[in-house]
Amino acid sequence: MNEVARVVVWVRGRVQGVGFRWFTRAKALEIGGLRGFALNLDDGRVQVVAEGSRDGCQSLLDWLQGDDTPGRVDGVTEIWDTPRGTYDDFAIR
Repeated sequence: MNEVARVVVWVRGRVQGVGFRWFTRAKALEIGGLRGFALNLDDGRVQVVAEGSRDGCQSLLDWLQGDDTPGRVDGVTEIWDTPRGTYDDFAIR
């Protein structure tokens, strides 16, 4: 059974001003079944919140940690949590 999950991710590096949030949204839509958002933070990081199947969330996390993202990712911190079910789609904030 592929349970529903929530992952909150903070991505640091050169991830603002390079289309990072838009590519993250596109990847989430490509994976399918993910809802949440990508948000630029004041400290230069991008926060990504994704809810959906655990496999889908893990796929997005793997992509965020990989070499195929725009800009430059220096590090990724994630917290797995209980889904809240409050998102209708995957948004750019």
